[in-house]
Amino acid sequence: MLEKSALILHSFLPSGGPYRLSELVARTGLSKPTAHRLTADLTRLGWLERTGAHYRLGAKLFELGALVPRRRDLRETALPFLQDLFEATHEIVHLGVREGLDVVYLERIHGHNAVWLPSRIGGSLPLTCTGVGKALLAFSDAELTERVLSQPLPRLTPYTITDPEQLRTSLEQTQVSGLAYEEQEAAEGVSCIAAPVFVGGTAVAALSVAVPRARFRPAQLAPAVRTAALGLSRGLRGGAR
Repeated sequence: MLEKSALILHSFLPSGGPYRLSELVARTGLSKPTAHRLTADLTRLGWLERTGAHYRLGAKLFELGALVPRRRDLRETALPFLQDLFEATHEIVHLGVREGLDVVYLERIHGHNAVWLPSRIGGSLPLTCTGVGKALLAFSDAELTERVLSQPLPRLTPYTITDPEQLRTSLEQTQVSGLAYEEQEAAEGVSCIAAPVFVGGTAVAALSVAVPRARFRPAQLAPAVRTAALGLSRGLRGGAR
């Protein structure tokens, strides 16, 4: 039952729903009676919420997720640097970590008139389509890179890189410059610049600034992104002592 309950919860990835019971049955492969019984139990526990005929993830999961020590500590250490980056740019700022072949967003700071992006706190997107994801992938081990490049690359917009060799070149450029660029690959009309955050030579996270394409000025944004990433790297190293 625990594994079947996990199937239901995992079926909400990556969008978070909401879904009807029939959709959950299709996404999990469970029988309708089993899915009905488990969704009722998960709703009673607060792990799911039901509105009419639709289910979505419950607040109890958010409370539990916020208590995961590694992510909580990373987010708390990062917040001042993310806030400084937002103040310097007044654009959307992200913090993300790698989870398998995806980037999971731990924080997002934006103003009142922020453009629409598919990113959200707790949500995930493919590593290959996002600035944060590319920054993490570029400084991951070669085995992971080859695994990603050997599979079909997901497409989120007409501008998403789906050619493995083109993506490989992009990652190599990131390794040289220390900055990853994403131009309308996750959302049309929006570009992004990102930098990895290191602890002990390992990229443990990445942060980024996402900007409407019309005012994307990498040369102006790069120093602020670099400064925030370096500051967070130092802060994490200091906390590890």
